[in-house]
Amino acid sequence: MLKNQIKRESYLEKLKEFKDTDFVKAFMGIRRSGKTSLLHSWVEELKEMGVKSDNIIFISFESARYNHVNNYEDLDKIIFEKAENLDGKIYLFFDEIQQVKHWEKSINAYRVDFDCDIYISGSNSRLLSGELATYLSGRYVKINVYPFSFREVLKYKHEIEDVELTRETIRSLFNDYYIKYGGMPSILSLNSDEGIKSALMDIYDSILLKDIISRYNIKDIFLFNQYSRYMVGSIGQTFSSKSIKNYLKSNNIYTTQNTLLKYNDYLQQSFFISKCLRYDFKGKKTMKLYEKYYLADHGFHHVIVENNAAWITRIFENIIYMELLRRGYNVSVGKLEEKDIENGNFKEIDFVCEKSGEYVYIQAAYHLSNEKTIEREFSPFFRIPDKYDAYVITNDELDFSYKGVKHLNIIDFLLGDEI
Repeated sequence: MLKNQIKRESYLEKLKEFKDTDFVKAFMGIRRSGKTSLLHSWVEELKEMGVKSDNIIFISFESARYNHVNNYEDLDKIIFEKAENLDGKIYLFFDEIQQVKHWEKSINAYRVDFDCDIYISGSNSRLLSGELATYLSGRYVKINVYPFSFREVLKYKHEIEDVELTRETIRSLFNDYYIKYGGMPSILSLNSDEGIKSALMDIYDSILLKDIISRYNIKDIFLFNQYSRYMVGSIGQTFSSKSIKNYLKSNNIYTTQNTLLKYNDYLQQSFFISKCLRYDFKGKKTMKLYEKYYLADHGFHHVIVENNAAWITRIFENIIYMELLRRGYNVSVGKLEEKDIENGNFKEIDFVCEKSGEYVYIQAAYHLSNEKTIEREFSPFFRIPDKYDAYVITNDELDFSYKGVKHLNIIDFLLGDEI
């Protein structure tokens, strides 16, 4: 295991399942979410399984030594030179491969030319679209890599920093650390508030500059920055490009809805934000209008907009949403009725979660502080015609389960496996 790193067991177990298969293993996720460390962890696992070091070829396109590799032809020269005299199966690792033009041609060719097992990583969702899908004909498996979960943050604190994990300590780490700073792996070794905030801002700037502004040749950088900050401050809110355009206009910033939609697409492709579509219970289908967005990591909200404690309900939603994605759910917002949808005055279920044809319904709230709040959070479930498991997740320690709807404490949800 690498110094100051923990084993991310759920990812490694999936890799064991696909080891030595014809599938290209593609690690996808936001910049600095731990993709490179995972690749290195898997390299160490392979060595422990008896794979010779010489048969492992690891190329990181973030490294200066590969700055000269601009296209697939440059890459081919390196690989054929390194692999020429090797015996047995070789293991090819390509970190942040989207920086190589037409790289997909080489990946497909290596599957033909060598007895090899291939692993790639990228920070853009378009990596697995278009030509790659054509070249590989579905012979790849996508592994979504997310920032650390709360479970992984605790594992780091326990294994690396030797923190004793009592219930009191766990509660303190959740309230005083995870809610504010989130789980970007590189911040865990930092101790000061100033240092953590500076690191998160550096990651944010890097995502915007390297993964979006440079990649898509954005000219109006000021406008794009304003739009990005607006989206960070609007997590869990109904999205409307028209309302955003009007907001910018009120601040003497003029643009078109088409430009904002393109910016939105760029932020999604970089995995910085994630779209949560609406699910219509009546029509039993997802809708493309009035979706919501959540951040890949809520720590960005803390440093870019305002202290997360001031927006705790939204932060709770973001934490739960991302955890559901980690657990492999397809997540939507449940729409129960049509009523003044433009202003958001309609009943909804926070999260409709589907996996393998089964559903789970979830409401998120910080506290069930009074009868009115309890009624608001529990009553929408009783109007759903399908009787799947339903949960209300809050920060309360007392059990408020009611009429078949289960109540879970947020920490029990994050550390358990009931959902």
